[in-house]
Amino acid sequence: MKKLKLIIGTSALALAGLMLLAADHIDAPDVTGGSSDITDFYAFQGENTNNLVFVANIQGLLSPMATASAEFDENVLIEFNIDNNDDKVEDLVIQAIPRDGKMYFFGPYSPSTTGLTSTLPQDGSEYGVSVTPYGANAIIGSKGGMQFFAGPRDDPFFMDFAQYGEIIAGNAGGFNDPGADTFAGTNVLSVVVEVPKSMIGGSGTINTWVETKTKQ
Repeated sequence: MKKLKLIIGTSALALAGLMLLAADHIDAPDVTGGSSDITDFYAFQGENTNNLVFVANIQGLLSPMATASAEFDENVLIEFNIDNNDDKVEDLVIQAIPRDGKMYFFGPYSPSTTGLTSTLPQDGSEYGVSVTPYGANAIIGSKGGMQFFAGPRDDPFFMDFAQYGEIIAGNAGGFNDPGADTFAGTNVLSVVVEVPKSMIGGSGTINTWVETKTKQ
């Protein structure tokens, strides 16, 4: 089994409704601007209402020029964690790691270890989808009722940081309508997994979080 440990980015939420998100565009110094920096985590019900969709965005604030050369780091594992019995420990994981222009996905499966250390199955169960190049039509893979995507996308998160600064400083009482999108024109690298709810289990509410981990 391949071992990976050291959490260097994390984002978490509880999924009970149709859509929730967690955002962290300004992160700790050790990961800000790096290949493991998580900007957003989204979890929502799919267009097919029998499915759930998990989205991890990393390497935020990419300009169009930088996006053309941006790559997923082959030393960084992206791990979606799913707690379906509310004990705050992952019962299932979906993992993604890049190799030679493809993103390889594992799971969902019950991990043999939890917490800081992760392993990758060596049973040939992984599925690889080509990373979509910048500006190209999305390459979407499918296997066993699941769908997969990896590649650059426009940053969907909206935040007016300038106005936020004015509010914090006491110079403004609220946000403008419309506001100015600080992230307009910037991109992220996205990893997307759509999975049937029947593979997740649970009683209707799950806790879910995403981590990036580096090989040691």
